[in-house]
Amino acid sequence: MKRVLLKLSGEALAGEKKTGFDDAVVQMVAEQVKEIVRTGCEIGIVIGGGNFWRGRTSDSIDRTKADQIGMLATVMNCIYVSEIFRSVGLMTAILTPFEIGSFTKLFSKDRANKYFSKGMVVFFAGGTGHPYFSTDTGVILRAVEVEADGVLLAKAVDGVYDADPRINPDAKRYDEISIDEVIEKKLQVVDLTASILAMENKIPMYVFSLNEKDSIIHTINGSFNGTKVTVS
Repeated sequence: MKRVLLKLSGEALAGEKKTGFDDAVVQMVAEQVKEIVRTGCEIGIVIGGGNFWRGRTSDSIDRTKADQIGMLATVMNCIYVSEIFRSVGLMTAILTPFEIGSFTKLFSKDRANKYFSKGMVVFFAGGTGHPYFSTDTGVILRAVEVEADGVLLAKAVDGVYDADPRINPDAKRYDEISIDEVIEKKLQVVDLTASILAMENKIPMYVFSLNEKDSIIHTINGSFNGTKVTVS
């Protein structure tokens, strides 16, 4: 794959602390991305905001405002992780769909392509810039816009199952499954909006555990331990 987008959940970056950041986890991600960039692969990053904010679980705040706070949480995550990436020698840039002064640059496909051509890791923060859309939708949207070859979904579980493996020990993991079947069975890969967007634009997804050693590198190399979500 020449160009990929990597989706990291905020919860995964928090590690066992469940909030904030686990420095060892972020450092591990940075070292793997550095190895991937060395091979000539271009990589963009989208990070969720769940380690700071999960406003959808509250009935005491307006949904639009809750989503706006969530978007800002993703910006904070990207700024932090971007700095850890820089500390290991990577060049980075952060793009958002809205102005945040000098903190980030405004997203455009041309700007993203310019950064990719310079060997930079591009962080896509702020989701879609609109409420009612998740970072799942955000990562697929950016993948479509920058013509990525696929989306890597680094999760707490090691693939797509027919039931929640944390609840059902007999849950079956798929090595490969079509996006049509994911939608039909309502499997928890990405949300429905993101699933349909991936299907319509033929964006394959690779679901794997962030906690396994060198899992990002293995996924890029095609030898990963997870589930490939195929598109026809």
